[in-house]
Amino acid sequence: MTALHVVSLACLGVFLLAVIYRFVRIARLPVHVRWELYPVAHEKGRARYGGSYFEELNWWTKPRETSVLGELRVMVPEILLLAGVRHRNRSHWYRSFPFHFGLYLVVATTLLLTVNGVIEAAGGAGFGRLLARLTAGLGYAGFGLGLLGAAALFLRRLGNPEYREFTKPTDFANLLFFTAAFAVALAAQVLFDPDFSRMRGFFAGFFGAPAPGLAPLQGLQVVLLSLLAAYVPLTHMSHFFTKYFLYHDIRWNDTPLAPGSRLEKRMQEVLELKPTWSAPHIRGDGRKTWVDVATSAPGDDAGEKGGAS
Repeated sequence: MTALHVVSLACLGVFLLAVIYRFVRIARLPVHVRWELYPVAHEKGRARYGGSYFEELNWWTKPRETSVLGELRVMVPEILLLAGVRHRNRSHWYRSFPFHFGLYLVVATTLLLTVNGVIEAAGGAGFGRLLARLTAGLGYAGFGLGLLGAAALFLRRLGNPEYREFTKPTDFANLLFFTAAFAVALAAQVLFDPDFSRMRGFFAGFFGAPAPGLAPLQGLQVVLLSLLAAYVPLTHMSHFFTKYFLYHDIRWNDTPLAPGSRLEKRMQEVLELKPTWSAPHIRGDGRKTWVDVATSAPGDDAGEKGGAS
């Protein structure tokens, strides 16, 4: 193993630890207020028109029927094609889609290179010509689309006044990081490793096979992409996995509050929290619980004294 292998593995470790930590931390947060918006994708037979199991007479006495296929019909286009962005902001989608799809292709290329590395380290012949070409094709497409999308998003945020109110300096820094990493990767492969043979050998080195030397620009490529992987889950760009909670715990969570259920216990814990929001309709002072707030009229002094009206 070379120093580049060690750097890559260290960054992979940071990536995995950050994802696990944030996932567990979010999962343990108090239960979120649900949106109660329809359609809910897993409503079997009713999602197409926005219905719900509440339409059933005595619904609480009947088993609920849900559809994983219904969720997939929504999730796959949303994840792969950014269907929501395309529907609501087409001009932004033209910039965001190539960026995200380029990332997916880079991840796919990395997985293919890893599989090839395992095969070569085990004494196999590695990728055949067809798979080698597929790896190179996905790699070039990923770096190219990612570069195009990151640069377009940067210019969009820089030049569109409507974006300035919610664009922070870190947003520009993040996009510049992606732009630089993809530009270096694309240039390194085109100039020094057009068929990705060196990169395939480098990945084989992770599993004990002799690794060929990389060109200096390829070394910079490996460092930048590794650092990028470690950096992303530490930022708001971690929505690639936190979006799971948005959909399943907020948008689509229509689980009924059954007596004695885990959900009831979690809701009781939340109702005992003491908000400190100063908004007039809350007037949280750190002493009233959510029960006091919810059962008192805004500005009601009884609520401030802990009483319920």
